[in-house]
Amino acid sequence: MKIFTASTTELRFGDRLVPSFYYYTKVIREENQARGMESLILGEYSDISDGEHSHIPRNKKGGIRYLYGRNIKEGIIDFDGVSDDPYITELDYKCYLRCHIRQKDVLIAIYGTVGKSAVYREEYVGKAGIPRHIANITLKNSAPITPEYLTAYFRSKAGKRQMFSFMTGNIQQLLSLKNLRELEVPLAQKELIRQITENEKIAVEYEIEAQTLIRKAQEKLYEGLQFEPKEIKREFSFGVSFSELRESNLWSVNYYDRLYVKTAKRLEECNQAVPLGMIVNISRGDEVGSENYKEFIERNREDKPFIRTSDIVNWEVDLYPDYYVSADALEEVKQRVKAGDVIFTKDGKIGCVGLVTEADDMVLSSGIGILRLKEEALASGLTQEYLFAALSLPEIGGYGAVRRTVVASTIPHLREERLKALEIPLEEPERMREITALIRKAFQLKAARKTLLKENEQIFEGCFSQTGRDKEQ
Repeated sequence: MKIFTASTTELRFGDRLVPSFYYYTKVIREENQARGMESLILGEYSDISDGEHSHIPRNKKGGIRYLYGRNIKEGIIDFDGVSDDPYITELDYKCYLRCHIRQKDVLIAIYGTVGKSAVYREEYVGKAGIPRHIANITLKNSAPITPEYLTAYFRSKAGKRQMFSFMTGNIQQLLSLKNLRELEVPLAQKELIRQITENEKIAVEYEIEAQTLIRKAQEKLYEGLQFEPKEIKREFSFGVSFSELRESNLWSVNYYDRLYVKTAKRLEECNQAVPLGMIVNISRGDEVGSENYKEFIERNREDKPFIRTSDIVNWEVDLYPDYYVSADALEEVKQRVKAGDVIFTKDGKIGCVGLVTEADDMVLSSGIGILRLKEEALASGLTQEYLFAALSLPEIGGYGAVRRTVVASTIPHLREERLKALEIPLEEPERMREITALIRKAFQLKAARKTLLKENEQIFEGCFSQTGRDKEQ
């Protein structure tokens, strides 16, 4: 237990009487100062603004990327192909100058999921704009730190504790621009700043290359489909016979949507296709109860990341999800997740697919299915990597999932037997080997990226104050 006092003159934001709210200023800051560690005021060495305040219409068709606050993850920017409308028009982008961002700006979520940050790199994000829920920080040339060091600090426990001490809001948390400008950034030794910066830069380069390899694999898969999926257009009216309804026993408009039906038929006509249930065994994650959730700053070393459907980021599990669970809460959980397993969301946000890497050690929630090829499927030449690539195509995993999803009360749900009915096209053996090699290399790079971020986390633990609970972690 760490004991400290705060005078009435130090109370902030409506006399907020939460001890953890003052933990940074009364414990971490004082001990860092006692050790001679200097710090800078962020607003003195950077220009800080937020994005566009006006509503800009979004679309799925194309244009300029327009980020949501939830797209900002820890150290990376994610695009959610299932629920995002990710684009605005080029004309709107030109008209709304406040949404513009620059290469190597640090983007940080300041509303809702506050504090998650990443360095903007156009190489993998593309040209992009931001709304008011995201702030962009442009460091001045005189700053003794780098954008990479800053985002790594925001990701550390010391950074999280300080941001918590500056947040306002009751239902939705907010980190105002004024308070963001007042943030103190402790300065590690120059060599450590250089090392952290280099690790972050290499980590992003790994992610850029990994995403390039995944896109190449998807292009190869499209080439082997022997038809152009975009040629199939949606019909806005169609009829269904009662006998068809009775046979399928699925009273959902999406199941009979001609876009999905015709795409599935073309896949069957052009490629040998097999139901997913014939080639994989499917298991699912577990629920541990929200009372067992821990946030990052409460996490102990032995606690495991708890991966919910919102924690699949850029085709992998998030290294820094919203919640963690302790070993005690996992006594009844017998998950056997391993590197190479394909994961697929089947509750809530349905149709997100990922591949488990060597760097992952986590617990999956019950809304996530774990797909592992059967022995006979492996013997025929199928691979986990090829399975992932197939399910990552919207016309296969996405359409197949949406078509078979039903809404139970208010929560969308994809039952296991319907997930098993998804059709997986089989390519020629040589093409499958090429796709497998590309995906395998991509996820080796993703694992290496996570290793570098973990290394930076350990560096921060070593150079900043580690008092109280932090010492135990």
